[in-house]
Order: sequence, then C-alpha cells, then structure tokens
Amino acid sequence: MQKNDIAMGIARKLGLSQTEAKLAVQLTFMGMIEALASEGRLELRNFGVFTVRERRARKARNPRTGEPAMVRAHKAVRFKPGKIMLNQVRSKAEPNKKRDKE
Repeated sequence: MQKNDIAMGIARKLGLSQTEAKLAVQLTFMGMIEALASEGRLELRNFGVFTVRERRARKARNPRTGEPAMVRAHKAVRFKPGKIMLNQVRSKAEPNKKRDKE
C-alpha cells in the first residue's frame, strides 16, 4: 500500500476529492515529521510510538569490497506498535504462517 492508496480510501469514505484527501494525508505526515524532529517522540494512541534515538559511531564493512569502513553517529527513528495494532496484525498474519509450515 502506498500513500496514494490511503488518500483514495479517505476520499471515498469521507466524500472528499482525491486532491483534498492527498493534501490531508501529506499534511498529517509532515506534522508527524516535524513533531519527531522537534520533540523526538510521537505517540499515537492505539497505533504506536515513534521515537528518535541516537546511534553511536561504529566500525562496519563495505559489503562489496569487504574493506573496513566507519559509520558516523546519527539519529534513527524507532517505532513500537501499540497493543491494538500489534494484535490485529498478528491475528491477520497467523494463517499465513500456518500455510507456510504445511
């Protein structure tokens, strides 16, 4: 699913034009990005929590050449799903796991 699919679903459910729905989705995502950049945490009840974490510098290897390389310290976004989301995703995912085992 892509951002455009979300906007089209919202447009259908609320009777908005696709342009209005796309703008609403884009503004929502931009607001989320701004909150993470300024506050470092975004909590959406029943959905999950986004947090910004500092990653320290470390040694790594270039996968193509095998040469050692340094990865600089940087910030990364972490997502922890809420209970409702996690339960719903798990309940939908379980039948696929059973099929894979057969």
